[in-house]
Amino acid sequence: MTPDPGTSGSSYSSDVRTAWGDAPYPVLLVDRDGEIVETNDAARSLFSRRSAEGAAAQGLPHWLAEAHGRLRSAGTPPGAVSGGMAGRTFDAHPSPTGGGDVVWWLVENTELRLAEKALHGERERAALLAEISGALLSSLNVDRCTEVTARMAADHLADAAVIVAPGQGRRHSLTHAQVGGEVTQTVVPIDAGSVPGLAEALQGFPPVPTRWIDPDDLPGWVVPPGFDRPIGSVIVTPLPGHGMPAGVLILLRSSTHRAFTDGEEVFARLFAARAGAALSAARLYAEQASITATLLRELLPPRLERVHGVEYAGAYRASQDHERVGGDFYDVHPGADPGEETFVVLGDVAGKGLEAAVLTGKIRSVLQALLPLSGDHQQVLDLLNGALLNSHHTRFATLVLASARRCSGQVRLRLTSAGHLPPLIVRADGRVEEAATSGTLVGALPEVPVRSVDVVLAPGETCLLYTDGITEARGGPLGDQLYGEARLREALRECARMPAEAVVERVQMLAAQWLGDDRHDDMATLAITNPFGGRVAPAADGANGHEDRHPHPEVP
Repeated sequence: MTPDPGTSGSSYSSDVRTAWGDAPYPVLLVDRDGEIVETNDAARSLFSRRSAEGAAAQGLPHWLAEAHGRLRSAGTPPGAVSGGMAGRTFDAHPSPTGGGDVVWWLVENTELRLAEKALHGERERAALLAEISGALLSSLNVDRCTEVTARMAADHLADAAVIVAPGQGRRHSLTHAQVGGEVTQTVVPIDAGSVPGLAEALQGFPPVPTRWIDPDDLPGWVVPPGFDRPIGSVIVTPLPGHGMPAGVLILLRSSTHRAFTDGEEVFARLFAARAGAALSAARLYAEQASITATLLRELLPPRLERVHGVEYAGAYRASQDHERVGGDFYDVHPGADPGEETFVVLGDVAGKGLEAAVLTGKIRSVLQALLPLSGDHQQVLDLLNGALLNSHHTRFATLVLASARRCSGQVRLRLTSAGHLPPLIVRADGRVEEAATSGTLVGALPEVPVRSVDVVLAPGETCLLYTDGITEARGGPLGDQLYGEARLREALRECARMPAEAVVERVQMLAAQWLGDDRHDDMATLAITNPFGGRVAPAADGANGHEDRHPHPEVP
């Protein structure tokens, strides 16, 4: 090897110089003052490249000079140190000599450092995607999920983010977010063709490359309110959904930062895929919840009130507290005029839960269609029985029908039981009587023979219709006793002259208190009461929107 200028005074052995002179690694001989004494060919090539980049050719890089100084002050080798030079990275290993000089061997590890950096970046991105997935999937609320998506996109991927939701015509919901700012949502008409790739992204097509988008041509609605920095780079990528796109994500980076790299574009698409799945799931849940709510409104028991001077009150509890519908039901259909009868039905379909509720909905619809015939209970039951026998349902039901009309201060009832528990009459003096009506259930046999009975309610008297969920409530002191009809009758004795609503509330309360492990059948009760007293109350809206044109006396 050729010694460097000014190195003729070095005491280093020529044999040792020959040993590392042809080494494939850059080797530096540095004296105790930190001056380079000699270099091999690999080191001179490295320093020539460093000089071409504007650094001093003969001086040690700062990281190596600091390591050399620590070695001279400590007197013991510090081990390998790492640093960069001429766009490459090295591990420098010292070999002190007897004369006080140090030979530094530079072993390149550029590829290793790049691989470690790439691995670290991938780990960070994987952790970020996991955080993003957790945050997005923690809510099934569409607005909340959209807000979180915009916020996380702005915080982790860009300076600002815009989510364009699928539109109705030209109107789209826009969600803007920027680092350090608020998330805002607006609905505005936009021209999808005003942003390159937006129209295609709304249909789920792949995004256009960032370099094809000129930030200066972006319309004003893309920029978040209050974002006053010039835009330097833009990403437009679809939010893939389940079967259809969930929208578009637009990322904005200001001109003061570097443009989006190819790797960042790929990561933005990964983010968009996670966000699109979460948004699509939230929208699907919202649609299903809306459909369920609509169907439940038709299956839930109606709210009952006073109709034509007669009080009606009902209460229902499903067999599972987390459910709202089941196999028990009731309805009150007022006559058009005060002189016409009000048709009342309470029923119990075999089974529990949603399947039973579906059949109750069908029965209620059939009975609604048979209202013009409601004066003839036998005919109504025959027609309903035929409808159930000809349907695909294999379940049967028990029913009790009542036709009520107020006349001369009394309430006249016609009661018909079709395989159901007979109604109980609570007299004003506290006596409890069983209505002498009977019959067979509907939906099981070709014919439904029944026996109807007429009952008169004096002021302060109530007719209670109920399902077997009340009397078969199991619990009590030992936990396995049925509530039974005897206890129900005893409770009703205390309900004389009480309003209809108070009667059903007391019955439901006592049955609920009787329950042991809280396992029970559906419970339904409906009270028909002739109000006690004579003071006229203001007219009120009746059930199903009919006005009550009769006095509503108060209970003393």
